[in-house]
Amino acid sequence: QVQLVESGGGLVQPGGSLRLSCAASGSIFSINRMGWYRQAPGKQRELVAHITSGGDFYYADSVKGRFTISRGNAKNAVELQMANLLAEDTAVYYCSAMGVYSATGSSRPADYWGQGTQVTVSS
Repeated sequence: QVQLVESGGGLVQPGGSLRLSCAASGSIFSINRMGWYRQAPGKQRELVAHITSGGDFYYADSVKGRFTISRGNAKNAVELQMANLLAEDTAVYYCSAMGVYSATGSSRPADYWGQGTQVTVSS
């Protein structure tokens, strides 16, 4: 079983910064991509950013130039540095690990999600 543990959410004023961290643990051989989604009240979950095992990046248009995704210091970890935060960035942020191949057992890849961390941007 694979677990994703997130940290770093909280309350910040508009224009402020936060950093989210996520680490995947368990029986992992490889991960195709790790990233962050978010879901605001009354809205669908949306992809914010991801990084692939090959080092490719994706950012949603709404966060380009403000958010930076990077690999964490630990293996199978990812961070999201968020700057110049806006009220509309308020949401629950979920870490994701997509295309996870197990080090033991099934050869089929699986997708995993963290429990979510609240980010609130408000004055």
